Amino acid sequence: MVLCQGGEAAAVPVAGGKEPEVPLSREEGAATGQPCPCPAPGMEAASTEERRVCGCCSGLSWPRCCKAPGSKKKAACPGLGLFYTVLSAFLFSVASLFLKKIEDVHSVEVSAFRCVFQMAFVLPGLIYYKTGFLGPKGKRIFLFFRGFLGSSAMILLYYAFQVMPLADATVITFSSPVFTSLLAWIFLKEKYSIWDLLFTLFAITGVVLIARPPFLFGSNVTGIEGSYTDHLKGTIAAITSTVSAASTFVILRKVGKSVHYFLSIWYYAVIGLIGCVIALFVMNEWRLPYCGKDRVLLILIGLLGLGGQIFLTKALQIEKAGPVAIMKTMDVVFAFILQIIFLNHLPTWWTVGGALCVVASSSGTAIRKWRQSLKKAKQSEI
Repeated sequence: MVLCQGGEAAAVPVAGGKEPEVPLSREEGAATGQPCPCPAPGMEAASTEERRVCGCCSGLSWPRCCKAPGSKKKAACPGLGLFYTVLSAFLFSVASLFLKKIEDVHSVEVSAFRCVFQMAFVLPGLIYYKTGFLGPKGKRIFLFFRGFLGSSAMILLYYAFQVMPLADATVITFSSPVFTSLLAWIFLKEKYSIWDLLFTLFAITGVVLIARPPFLFGSNVTGIEGSYTDHLKGTIAAITSTVSAASTFVILRKVGKSVHYFLSIWYYAVIGLIGCVIALFVMNEWRLPYCGKDRVLLILIGLLGLGGQIFLTKALQIEKAGPVAIMKTMDVVFAFILQIIFLNHLPTWWTVGGALCVVASSSGTAIRKWRQSLKKAKQSEI
């Protein structure tokens, strides 16, 4: 919900799915017979030092109250949510670039460090909002699968970044909205139209253009970073990561607002860390990086990933999901730019064509869902 603080709109997360109590405004007070704490015009304070407090403005003194005569409410900055989205995309892209620069650290170990950073920053929020660490009894199974699928998506994505070009992996994972619509139709019985099918086919075409399987393109595949075997493994990992991420969106939609988003991130980090530690011991890959540069990059990846999540969350709090999803196409743009400048790897025309197909399908899905939500909102108003 949005509370007025000093004339500015501030997004306040709702804990436990319940709306916090809001002090009555002047009109609400008149309707219920309870006077608003704001003094009437011309009323003088008992003493010059005493200042009345307005309950409808989160405790601000009356001369700065939004209900005071002659005061103007400061409008929210237009486009701030879209700016947060672009900043989030940039931070995620830089974190992916740093992941490509790490030499002797397995992707699972990088994921473990990322989970540790998330746990460290989410824990104070859980304590502050008193959400507990397990969540409601009826929602724990959904939270477990959200954590398992979300952490699996992160590990597979990091592996794809390490073994295939940065732009290719980013483009494949960007097809997540298309798979989300498909899974929501299967498990949540949401409407799936011919347009959704068309967008899904576009996304699959884009993935095929990026993967370039030999049975379609022949054995001579040019413009691939490293061996084609690694490229194929990275493609499979990126596709599996995309489907896992889409599954987490469906689970979160199923849970709704009954679970605080801090608790959702907490499950994601805890289950991810446990899974990473087990996998590292099984593969015997656990080791601290030898180079000091790799250790710095690990810390930066954790901080940048956390910052990207925070700004994306803030963007979704103050902006509609449709424009945010469209603006997230900047992920692909930043990936291409960083790959060319810092990795000296020019994308092929196949990759560019695949990127256009995937971006068109995901943007079309986002625009369609956005227009549907606006239409429902207008119908409810009528």
